[in-house]
Amino acid sequence: MSPESTYFRKGFGLKSEVEQTLTSDYDGQLVDLLLAQEHTLVAGPVTIRLAKEFGFCYGVERAVEYAYQTRAKFPDRRICLAGEIIHNPHVNAKLKEMGIIFLSPSEKGFDYSAVTPEDVVILPAFGVTIHDFTTLREKGCVMVDTTCGSVLNVWKRVDAYAKDGYMALIHGKYYHEETRATASQVEKYPGGTYLVVRDMGEAEDVIAYIEGRGDREAFLAKYAHAASPHFDPDIHLDRIGVANQTTMLARESLAIGEAVGRAMERVHGAEHRATHFRTFDTICSATQDRQDAVNALLTEPLDVMLVVGGYNSSNTISLAALCAEKVRTFHIEDASCLDPERGTVRHRDAATHEEVETADWMPQSGAVRVGLTAGASTPNNKIGETVARVLATRGVDPATVV
Repeated sequence: MSPESTYFRKGFGLKSEVEQTLTSDYDGQLVDLLLAQEHTLVAGPVTIRLAKEFGFCYGVERAVEYAYQTRAKFPDRRICLAGEIIHNPHVNAKLKEMGIIFLSPSEKGFDYSAVTPEDVVILPAFGVTIHDFTTLREKGCVMVDTTCGSVLNVWKRVDAYAKDGYMALIHGKYYHEETRATASQVEKYPGGTYLVVRDMGEAEDVIAYIEGRGDREAFLAKYAHAASPHFDPDIHLDRIGVANQTTMLARESLAIGEAVGRAMERVHGAEHRATHFRTFDTICSATQDRQDAVNALLTEPLDVMLVVGGYNSSNTISLAALCAEKVRTFHIEDASCLDPERGTVRHRDAATHEEVETADWMPQSGAVRVGLTAGASTPNNKIGETVARVLATRGVDPATVV
């Protein structure tokens, strides 16, 4: 098999063969009912309002479908997956049931030592680093690339920064698979450099250094884990191109870019900013649509908001943070977090990042309005199961509304 024929990025033309299985695994009847009723379900004292945009995005649907197609295309081959296909435990569990082997990541990347030329390796929606990609190419195995198109767009931007001599300042989580893959794009060019900042607070460190208020050794120590090994703030903070992990809060990414640009202008002047600074909005449209839909829903009177999705899902965490600014919010992994009999909810605590339990999470008497959304990696069946448990918590039999 030639190297060209071992790399696939557009599936195998088996959509019709896997469509029924995908529908069975992930569709939700209660979600269909909500959609048919203008995203509203009224049952007894409970009103549930579902955000206009929620759940699986195109990139996630594509990645999951390609994984199913891969299993159908290679029924007798060993199939490995570099990490998780997406950040949803139920989807990943389904793939494990299909016999797909998950490779565990480390700080140095994935261990591909056991991969042979006869194996198939699926690259997740987040993408993989240049080092990982090269290693798999050299292995000669079949590669099925499900990297999201929105992620690829960010890679192109970071590639251009490095090519033109700009350091890539990336708003993201340095440990996240997508951010690691994005940062690695600078390695194509000698001297290519990146620095990852988690939030505006860390961006302020960058601004302080640009303005001459930073301590070199302290800065290097703090960001050693989030920057290129050769990163030098005295050199690389002079030419900056801003990019971001696609699932971060859009408004924060834009604010970071503007704040850094203003700092460069204050210190060096407008002409310097024009020639030494670049920034683009690289938040994916699906992430933006879900954040916009949540903001629209939050203009309504709501007693409580539920956000459904994996605890390690960045876009879900961002949605929960938005909601928490306006209404009592609980980020739950799935419907099992709601206990109708006890009236409790298990949820991710935004401050500690640990799962905690809260009693009386919604009013136990009288009319109640519950807002609902889900991260881009959450399938409809898990959203529907959540709706059923919300109803059951207030004594409504879900079977009576379907």
